[in-house]
Amino acid sequence: MSAETPAAAGQFTRRRLQFRAWRGARPFWAGLFVMLGGLPIAYFPYANLQIGHLTLAMATTAGAGSLIIGVLLVVLGGSIWFQQHIRVFAGVAAILLALVSIPVSNIGGFLIGFLLALIGGAMAVSWAPGAPPAEEPPAGGDGHGGTPEGADTDTTVLEPFDGTAPSGDEDHSHAPKTLGEKDLSGTSPANGANGRHSAG
Repeated sequence: MSAETPAAAGQFTRRRLQFRAWRGARPFWAGLFVMLGGLPIAYFPYANLQIGHLTLAMATTAGAGSLIIGVLLVVLGGSIWFQQHIRVFAGVAAILLALVSIPVSNIGGFLIGFLLALIGGAMAVSWAPGAPPAEEPPAGGDGHGGTPEGADTDTTVLEPFDGTAPSGDEDHSHAPKTLGEKDLSGTSPANGANGRHSAG
């Protein structure tokens, strides 16, 4: 084994994953079937079969029509790959061209091209883009739900004002100045107050 083998294998894996992602974002098989359907439709009217010393020409009077249908199907298959927003139009056009190829091009390329184009067109019409994957919440923290950033995490318990005058040796920085004034700092749903007080 050479030293370049792991790098080549890694590059092959990366290319394969890139192709897989590209294929998954578009109606890949629909475009492939439509393109493959165009090949026998365009080929058979110009082909000559050799049976021993006998040459059998399958050319029809509408050989140019067969070539046009085949080329259009190949173009529509490429459009399905690279222009997903026209997939419905391209699918319907592929189905119509497959139907037209029955009388024009040796029964639709001996039914091979007809069936491939018909199936590919139906797949293109029915294809829909998948929903993008949902973004996962960032991993981190201590595993608990936690509080949102900027939320107040103060857990100080305030005692409700009972209407008595404070004594002289206590800290009165947050005490009300008069007995008639109610303290709103201790309101919480736990003590039955919700912040709305009646006057008086």
